[in-house]
Amino acid sequence: MADASGDANDIEKLYEYGERLNEAKDKSQNVDDYKNIIASATSTSIKARQLAAQLIPRFFKFFPGLSGTAVDAHLDLCEAEELGIRVQAIRGLPLFCKDTPEHISKIVDILAQLLIAEENVERDAVHKALLSLLRQDVKASLTALFKHIESVDEPIADDNRERTLIFIRDKVFPIKSELLKPQEQMERHITDLIKKSLQDVTGAEFKMFMDFLKGLSIFGDKAPTERVQELIEIIEGQADLDAQFDVSDGDHIDRLISCLYMALPFFLRGASSSKFLNYLNKNIIPVFDQLPEERKVDLLKNLAESSPYSTPQDSRQILPSVVQLLKKYMPLRKTGEEMNFTYVECLLFTFHHLAHKAPNATNSLCGYKIVTGQPSDRLGEDFSEFYKDFTERKPKSRMPQQVCVRAITFWQLHSHFIQNHLHLLEIRELTYPGKKRSKLWRHQLMQLGHLKVFLTEGEVVHGAADKVEGGVDVVVEGDFGKEC
Repeated sequence: MADASGDANDIEKLYEYGERLNEAKDKSQNVDDYKNIIASATSTSIKARQLAAQLIPRFFKFFPGLSGTAVDAHLDLCEAEELGIRVQAIRGLPLFCKDTPEHISKIVDILAQLLIAEENVERDAVHKALLSLLRQDVKASLTALFKHIESVDEPIADDNRERTLIFIRDKVFPIKSELLKPQEQMERHITDLIKKSLQDVTGAEFKMFMDFLKGLSIFGDKAPTERVQELIEIIEGQADLDAQFDVSDGDHIDRLISCLYMALPFFLRGASSSKFLNYLNKNIIPVFDQLPEERKVDLLKNLAESSPYSTPQDSRQILPSVVQLLKKYMPLRKTGEEMNFTYVECLLFTFHHLAHKAPNATNSLCGYKIVTGQPSDRLGEDFSEFYKDFTERKPKSRMPQQVCVRAITFWQLHSHFIQNHLHLLEIRELTYPGKKRSKLWRHQLMQLGHLKVFLTEGEVVHGAADKVEGGVDVVVEGDFGKEC
């Protein structure tokens, strides 16, 4: 009974302190009342401490001289054993900043540390408090929040970093249009914060940040090329293209391939692929055989998809390396070696696009004479051996006609490739038979229009593509019981 009576007495006194402060015209004169409220944070009464958690932030602004003492007492309440007291104290934290915004950074820092709370109701209170402060001052709040996702070493800090990332991903990013105002200024600010936070992130975290950044209006579809290039530079930094390459570093290889894939849409929008291509040419292609088998195809696919966006200068530099890989994986017929069709498709696609950008480089590399009118065409020199070596590299197998046609359709995946490299299969004739051929075949070739096929002897055959039932119908004729 004595304890109950004491609790009731503590609560009654708190109400008295609160009423006098409410009624006072100059509240700063009632310093003792506020000190008594602060002291109640250590009361043995649970209800008294819950009431103190409401009153301390309510009158905080009137007593700047007691600000440190008041905040410390309130933080003790945030760490109380009783869940009800903790939740009440957390809900009161944004009130410290309502009329004294200079405290926002400190309170956000405190709330970010409380994100590791295990109880759902407590964590929900932290989320609501943080969102309240973000809406009050988004710039200061974001700055304080992002400090918790920088590189950390201690396990508890690492847990806090993870919870902060989850909060930003699930609560902040979805309402970016509401929070980031004025738009351009705040989008730039959060971009700078994200850049500073990328020193030590996982692949999933980096993708999350990049997905967010490319959704900002400053990097949208109408953004100038220099803005798109800024995103590429972020990706280049994550790929660590300035580092010495170590073929045994699997993490760097995975990161490089993932970043190159992530960069592809930005190459399409005009950003430079030079740094990636030059790094691949200098460090990766020379040791391609030593790469993990499961990553080789991914690398070649990404290289192929990057090739249409290369500059003439980059194309000229990387072409020799691509040709050497082609010769390795598209062996001479007489060797009897098996061909890796996936590797070859990627490399031929890459070769075509690079050669298109630097046509006068092909003569000295593989004997293809493309006249540009420049001295670098080297038309007076004999590269016939290179041409013979290159054109004799083709699939070797004995297949029935139906299977062979399917194999040839493999080479038809890109219309540009068909028009320029179909000769590698030594196709002698193209005909247009009409209805009996498969719709799939017609569909694959319907966009070709006018076919220009270079036969192995160098003869050029022109054929106007007939329209047959909505598509071009092309059939390869020949003795498919022989090598094809």
